[in-house]
Amino acid sequence: QVQLVESGGGLVQAGGSLKLSCAASGLTFSTYAMGWFRQAPGKEREFVAALRWSGGTTDYADSVKGRFTISRDNARNTVYLQMNNLKPEDTAVYYCAATDYIGDLRTPPLYDYWGQGTQVTVSS
Repeated sequence: QVQLVESGGGLVQAGGSLKLSCAASGLTFSTYAMGWFRQAPGKEREFVAALRWSGGTTDYADSVKGRFTISRDNARNTVYLQMNNLKPEDTAVYYCAATDYIGDLRTPPLYDYWGQGTQVTVSS
């Protein structure tokens, strides 16, 4: 049974930082691309960042580029999202996801597995 478990969310002031973690089990983690998505109340789930299995290729939404960094530790079956200079508009539930798709990683339906999400709230 595949499980993705996010942690690290919380309440932070604007300009602050958080580091999200996503621990994976039940899959061959090193062969999956990993992504982070977020969903704010009343909005659709949107792409944040993705990282291919090798860790060498990353992709970021324009809204987070330069502020967020995705990374992975294949030995620990964990993917991270370091979020710096947070803004109130970053407030959302953040989800990690895994896919063995080799194409565009920005599309949520292409992901096979999802975590339960972790809340990030940025106060102004």
